[in-house]
Amino acid sequence: MFAHFVDNPIFKAVSEASETLDMPAYAIGGFVRDQLLGRECKDIDIVAIGSGIELANATASLLGKPQVSFFKNFGTAMFKYHDIDVEFVGARKESYQRNSRKPLVEEGTLEDDQNRRDFTINAIAIDLSKKKFGSLLDPFNGITDLKNKLIRTPLNPDITYSDDPLRMMRAIRFATQLNFTIEKNSFSAISKNAHRIKIVSQERISDELNKIILAPTPSIGFKLLFHTGLLPIIFTEMYALQGIETKNGKSHKDNFYHTLEVLDAIAKNSNNLWLRWAAIMHDIAKPVTKRFDSQIGWTFHGHEDKGSRMVKGIFSRLKLPLDHKMEYVQKLVRLHLRPIALVQEKVSDSAIRRLLFEAGNDIDDLMLLCNADITSKNETKVKRYLKNFELVKQKLKEVEEKDHLRNFQPPISGEEIMKIFNIRPCKTVGILKNAIKDAILEGEIKNTHSDAFNYMISKAKEFGLHPIK
Repeated sequence: MFAHFVDNPIFKAVSEASETLDMPAYAIGGFVRDQLLGRECKDIDIVAIGSGIELANATASLLGKPQVSFFKNFGTAMFKYHDIDVEFVGARKESYQRNSRKPLVEEGTLEDDQNRRDFTINAIAIDLSKKKFGSLLDPFNGITDLKNKLIRTPLNPDITYSDDPLRMMRAIRFATQLNFTIEKNSFSAISKNAHRIKIVSQERISDELNKIILAPTPSIGFKLLFHTGLLPIIFTEMYALQGIETKNGKSHKDNFYHTLEVLDAIAKNSNNLWLRWAAIMHDIAKPVTKRFDSQIGWTFHGHEDKGSRMVKGIFSRLKLPLDHKMEYVQKLVRLHLRPIALVQEKVSDSAIRRLLFEAGNDIDDLMLLCNADITSKNETKVKRYLKNFELVKQKLKEVEEKDHLRNFQPPISGEEIMKIFNIRPCKTVGILKNAIKDAILEGEIKNTHSDAFNYMISKAKEFGLHPIK
């Protein structure tokens, strides 16, 4: 019996509506799985042996008539009850054509509906009829797979993944989120059918990729993507990070596994998806900037600038947002070496001011990324870097409190400069504005209007400019 899990008004209303309509109904999928795992779930899927739309309407009437959204082309309906999304669909039987993951659908039985499910752990159903309320229907031993932490398909995995290749991404996503293992035949089938991912829309692939990235330990998913052969197809630049090259006895580290270390370290401290993307992208240009110098070994000069420029192309191809989120990632990639460089030298107020000026409100996220980027097999080296890094963070705090430079803008605008000297827009205006900014960042003058004004008057004389009376 499953009644102790379903003692809530939604299931009771479905059960009553099911009885009135003489239409068997079952809860199935993620809600059932997560209840068995003790995880919270805000989505409930109801399968009706009949019209899902009709059952949704009848259930909503019993729950105070929440607004029902209908999707007649798909035979589905849904409504929100408090903070729970409830979706209804008629039991379906599916068949696929080779060049599309969109199935041909016809009415079916509960058995047909369970057969079409992606994984055994998502095929467990709860009977909502009054006579068998709360009974489990688990034809593929999904409960056993939950106990054994196993991702397995109900039917032949080769057919399952070939029919709908997005299921390969979903298998890896669930394995990552739940820390489960993909059953060996299923794993082999993903490797065999990896090329089929090309028929899936980029939006759907990236949606699954983002869910992997947001998992507690995202490296699990990226290692699975790598070893199944999906990664070189969906994210070639990240795949290119893998490998170690040795010349004249000198080797560089494997930047793929280093990136995963950084990503996991960020995941322990932040749920910010775009900060995690910055971790993924921070060394993305190392393969294209890699050079060998006989004196010092391997170098990756300019990989931070090149990587920042690569972000837009990658985001565009992956159908990720090309807005402020992308610009945030670009900024962090471009600046990710700056705090670490400060560790290696005497930290000047000027260098700290410039970092604060460029990072703005993202300085804290930048410092999280840089802290995560300090990785090495040499524990003594890591400890030394982390100790010095703490000094940089303390210096940042002190300078910020003193000079208020986060999101700093020079206290005198270009418009004010033109008005003071009665000049039109020209190169000199920009030169004066930048001179004021640099003087503040170098600590030559304070970040106040009066200091900036006096400095500007003095500097303007070099151009033969004098304030109008």
